[in-house]
Amino acid sequence: MMNGGEADLLSRLSSASGNGQARSTACTAAASTERQPAAAVSYQSAGTLLIAGAEDGALAAAERLKGHGSLTCTVLLPEQGQSAGVESAGTALIRGKVKSLSGHLGQFRVQLESPAAAAALKEATGKTEGYFDLVLDLSNPPFLGSEILPPGYYAPADAAALQQALQELPTLVGEFEKPRYFRYNASICAHGRSGITACTRCLDACPTDAIISIGDSIQVDPKLCQGAGSCATVCPTGAISYGYPRLGDTLQRLRTLLKTYRQEGGTEAVLLLHDAEDGRRRLEAVVQQLPENVIPFEIEELGSVGMDSWLAALAYGASALWLLATPAVPASVMTVIATQLNVARVILQGMGYPADVLQIIGTDSEALLQLLNSRLPVFAPEHAEFAALDEKRTVIRLAVDHLYEQAPAQRPLVSLPAGSPFGEVEVSAERCTLCMACVSQCPANALSAGDEKPQLKFIEANCVQCGLCCRSCPEDAIAASPRFLYDAVKRNRMRVLNEEEPFCCIRCGKAFAARSVIERITQKMKGHPMFSGEALARISMCDDCRVKAIYNDEQAGAGISTGDKT
Repeated sequence: MMNGGEADLLSRLSSASGNGQARSTACTAAASTERQPAAAVSYQSAGTLLIAGAEDGALAAAERLKGHGSLTCTVLLPEQGQSAGVESAGTALIRGKVKSLSGHLGQFRVQLESPAAAAALKEATGKTEGYFDLVLDLSNPPFLGSEILPPGYYAPADAAALQQALQELPTLVGEFEKPRYFRYNASICAHGRSGITACTRCLDACPTDAIISIGDSIQVDPKLCQGAGSCATVCPTGAISYGYPRLGDTLQRLRTLLKTYRQEGGTEAVLLLHDAEDGRRRLEAVVQQLPENVIPFEIEELGSVGMDSWLAALAYGASALWLLATPAVPASVMTVIATQLNVARVILQGMGYPADVLQIIGTDSEALLQLLNSRLPVFAPEHAEFAALDEKRTVIRLAVDHLYEQAPAQRPLVSLPAGSPFGEVEVSAERCTLCMACVSQCPANALSAGDEKPQLKFIEANCVQCGLCCRSCPEDAIAASPRFLYDAVKRNRMRVLNEEEPFCCIRCGKAFAARSVIERITQKMKGHPMFSGEALARISMCDDCRVKAIYNDEQAGAGISTGDKT
């Protein structure tokens, strides 16, 4: 459902022409689509506040907050000074140096370097671990440096930001909730396998430092996550996805919006995606001057939608899709958006479509209006009818397949930039021993083993270019190659990358391994003391015959006749 701010913005759109009237009806229809509820993340704050910084600034801030009975202030001053472990007008004063500070609203943990300072902190606050609900960090540089700071932590860079912090801190007492913005499916995560790390895209992209590696998978702190969305946008498998709204809900809004606009006679729909805060405020200044075929579409954060939504919107009938960037969008999020946008544009160009139907707009209001009024969309394929699914890669394939059917210049494939989530793997038949280490590591079932003979098989549609197969190959025989294969039949067809005749057991004749594997192991074990004499021959036996041979040798050594003539 539409929130009040979004509804107010859309109510001010002009509707003098047929496009404007169609836009108004379409926005109303899209607002009626529902979102699946998301789990809530709760914070509890009793108002214990740590103010840290130079003496003048920290004490002045404490003095300005003195009248707010909801806050209990502790001031942490530099180590050098005279006041330590005493109270000033009900405010605890501690001198010490911070060793570490971590956490979020309701649970910030502060550790001090010296035992004396830690003891003073415990005496002043009664808290062994130094936990606080809120932090006002006036240090230079501040203790935390993430692009988006944790809720409840303020590190104002100027007087205006300090004033805002002093106004907001007293309001952060009580219980608070926010949506759990992400969902995570570890079974398809390409972060790692068997101690081998491959994909780190989400860790690199997160502006809140909410994601950490925990071996073969990742862990997201829901209380640090603030919904920037870049982790979901950059994830190649869809293992981490945006939780509120979900992809399927966003696509349903887009589908309803564009379908209604078209049915009401609207033409050349240009979607203008903006976030729910700074983007909306920027549009409010020019909303009545927007061309009537430009349709504002509000999303949680600019990074919360990616290639799946962009391409689906074009397939559903948008003539162009522009992303409204503001200075408030973190630099790392803009990097992710620009990188993904580049991949999507290359895919479009490979089909003969103009790349500039996908654009980032980051200019002032006057330049924004000039741009919107001067650009004429040239993208006009027939609209798609596929369902608003909640699976990233499936949505991308459906959108591209639809656009490819009508492509003005169909090519069989297009090479993609490094790091793209689509492509093939190439295998060196000379080095590959068909050991199948890559198969066991592949998180997307792109690689598989043959059933009756030594084979390495591959389905390109499943490959996410994570590189786990390359890193796990003991012979360094695999290389990833990013590209997009447009032919859906070929993309989904299983093909053989390497094969050879099987090696048969020297005792029973059963095929049990690739010939090159046995030959290579035999060559490496020659001369090893544990594989002298008959032991070396056991490498050429199947599991059953190898066990029998070992058993017979042990019995013979004990002087026992087994009667086994095999």
